[in-house]
Amino acid sequence: MIDFDNLSYPYPSQRMTSVANKGMVATSQPLAAQAGLDILKKGGNAIDAAIATAAALTVVEPTSNGIGGDAFALVWTKGKLHGLNGSGPSPQDISIEKVKEQGYEEIPKFGWIPVTVPGAPGTWAELSEQFGKLPLTEVLQPAIDYAENGYPLSPVLSKFWNGAVKKFKEILTDDEFKHWFETFAPNGEAPKVGEVWKSPGHAQTLRSIAETKAESFYKGEIADKIADFSEKYNGFLKKEDLTKFKPEWVDPISVNYRGYDVWEIPPNGQGLIALMALNTLKGYQLTEKESVATYHKQMEAMKLAFEDGKKYITEEKHMSHSVENLLSDDYAEQRRTLIGDQAISPEPGNPPKGGTVYLATADNEGNMVSFIQSNYMGFGSGLVVPGTGIALQNRGHNFSLDREHDNALEGGKRTYHTIIPGFLTKDDQAVGPFGVMGGFMQPQGHLQVVSNLIDFGLNPQASLDAPRWQWVKDKKIMVEPHFPTHIAEALVRKGHQIQVELESGHFGRGQMIIRDNQTGTLYGGTEARTDGTIASY
Repeated sequence: MIDFDNLSYPYPSQRMTSVANKGMVATSQPLAAQAGLDILKKGGNAIDAAIATAAALTVVEPTSNGIGGDAFALVWTKGKLHGLNGSGPSPQDISIEKVKEQGYEEIPKFGWIPVTVPGAPGTWAELSEQFGKLPLTEVLQPAIDYAENGYPLSPVLSKFWNGAVKKFKEILTDDEFKHWFETFAPNGEAPKVGEVWKSPGHAQTLRSIAETKAESFYKGEIADKIADFSEKYNGFLKKEDLTKFKPEWVDPISVNYRGYDVWEIPPNGQGLIALMALNTLKGYQLTEKESVATYHKQMEAMKLAFEDGKKYITEEKHMSHSVENLLSDDYAEQRRTLIGDQAISPEPGNPPKGGTVYLATADNEGNMVSFIQSNYMGFGSGLVVPGTGIALQNRGHNFSLDREHDNALEGGKRTYHTIIPGFLTKDDQAVGPFGVMGGFMQPQGHLQVVSNLIDFGLNPQASLDAPRWQWVKDKKIMVEPHFPTHIAEALVRKGHQIQVELESGHFGRGQMIIRDNQTGTLYGGTEARTDGTIASY
């Protein structure tokens, strides 16, 4: 149970839980958080603030997301939780046969083949249209200003940017990738810490999206530029693919975990994995956080859920097993019986038939937003549409070329998606948004922070700062350097293959805002593993 009176802090950090009551924005980049707060202070609501923050992040953290990526949102407003799936499908003209004809046995990471329809601009426009208070032109202005006038790079941003430039110089040597280097390494190198970077093309694109409510991106001048670029290099993406796209409002899915409803976006997102793991885990009484038994059960539950997710998750209509069956108590019990005293190498079960940024916002009207946005693998496909600042995502890399797989590549299909926003409610009232970005770490991060919060009563900041682990495959588990050594050694004796990982980027970057419904006070936690910031008033 969350104890709002106990803000004691069990983990070493310079950060403490943030407390406010009028509005709060939590995200991974200070300038973007401030952009969202500015919109709140101008009379915008939490939805406006989320859009402003998301758009700003495409400029001030391009190493993790961009205009050419996808987005998902969970929106609490007027006593109801709404889900928005802003992931784009594969091009209609692509197929397994056509990809294999080009000599590939799996979807490549870079170039045109993995490019899917970008959903982020349409998601911003749809959220604004349905729930926003301010015009989109005003909401996107902070992002436009940063792109037009520039901003100085922070240390963590510079680190990831420099790593991408070094990597891309080695592998992206074809002519189609030159526009990426023109945009993100204009002098042949990544910008340094404190150096001001600007992108006039990015600003122009954002202004056009704002003025047309994203129509230009999918049906107008920007769509033409994307389609022409694709055609020049024999890409599968066509203007018709962009024109047909519209974000989809969906009913969020949930499990009840010890009195709290934990909500995720339904497939094609991998939030189902977090829910399956929690559904398995709730069969145990977890009484002590820093214990071998707790970590062992969490790790085993996550392994089993992940194996099911990798086998079954894709666009929901293509799944061979329903979400209801995968989240059934009977199936959770079936999976729970596989968890013993020793680590196992997991296999998918047989249910009964039937590079990312995250942000959270809240306002004093009761609105709260859980929002996630990504290009995938950092900068995405390595392709930038000339003169626009649009870095195109490579989400199609997750498709399978096995025709029998649920997530087999098809034209016009949405792939298994790693980015997932989370949300908590209790007794039909909002508790708040949470998320942990980072590829396949995301459902694992969701399980860990939810357990920290609910099982062990940690405050939001402590829930995020607690040592994390990540299941990789079979019995291999990576842990952070400050993970308790004696517990790691005991887990090894249970058969887990524990590897201490020094690179913090493997363990995700999270944010959380919790509302005390008795007082209306907001409590926020942000990520110490990056430039995480909470802006509030």
